[in-house]
Amino acid sequence: MPASSEHPIRVDVKSTYVESQSDPMHGRFVFAYTVTIQNQGQQPAKLISRHWIIHDSNGKVQEVRGEGVVGEQPHLQPGQGFKYTSGAMIETPVGTMQGSYRMVGDDGVEFDAPIPSFTLSVPRVLH
Repeated sequence: MPASSEHPIRVDVKSTYVESQSDPMHGRFVFAYTVTIQNQGQQPAKLISRHWIIHDSNGKVQEVRGEGVVGEQPHLQPGQGFKYTSGAMIETPVGTMQGSYRMVGDDGVEFDAPIPSFTLSVPRVLH
């Protein structure tokens, strides 16, 4: 279920290619992504878990589920944000990621905050 109007959570993501950890000759392309989660609602909410869907250009799909993010379950007050950086590895120079965060408001309501699709791309591969 998408974030409701009582629980508007904004998620922005920026990704970068990590050349030093990648090995293109062996199908290893590493990307770092920085996520900013912003509670734009009137109700505090806690991030419980994450669900990522990662696609590469060969059609391979990876799903990642887990508690919290980077070992934390941030509790966001209205207007408060949380920023973290993590990484993903795919077998092609271009791919996409999207997903959702499972949240729970201080009112006890659980909801999903969608993570919009974003591109993983080696520089100069896409125009």
